[in-house]
Amino acid sequence: MKARLIITLILAAMPMLCRAQDWSVSTNLVDYACLGTMNAEVSGAAGRHISINASARVNPWTYHKGDPSKQMQNRHQTYAAGIRYWPWHIYSGWWISGMAQYQEYNFGGIFSQKTEEGDAYGMSIGAGYSLMLHEHLNLDFGLSIWGGQKTYITYACPSCGRITDKGAKWFVLPNDIRISIAYIF
Repeated sequence: MKARLIITLILAAMPMLCRAQDWSVSTNLVDYACLGTMNAEVSGAAGRHISINASARVNPWTYHKGDPSKQMQNRHQTYAAGIRYWPWHIYSGWWISGMAQYQEYNFGGIFSQKTEEGDAYGMSIGAGYSLMLHEHLNLDFGLSIWGGQKTYITYACPSCGRITDKGAKWFVLPNDIRISIAYIF
């Protein structure tokens, strides 16, 4: 009788002892191709179909500094917090997401000499697919767009300091092209 009670208690406790993987850390490989943007995202399970995430992207680089005709930069620091819905199960299959995002930026000299700097904040929506490569390793694919308001100053060139425009305006832009490696634990 005593052994039967112990086995029943162990079997009843099994669902609490056998937990699914709750956390992930990932990095987006496409961001590195965007003039060396470093990035990381941390995600935690909030249920079987919901995960909550926080991410940061930083690009401190200026290329060809000192040569105004060739200087280019996509300097920024971007911080986001959001939620993902997984129809099947967290960290596997399709997902949709929503995020709040803030960005301080300075870009220019890439397509033209015009340079813009400022602050942007807004909301992002996205969708993607998470391919399970291994029990602890995923390859994520996704796209997202974001919209909000930005305050900005536009300069005629990256180093001249001549202001051509400034103000605040609403925007809608592509936000993320994602090919990420994710470690799940």
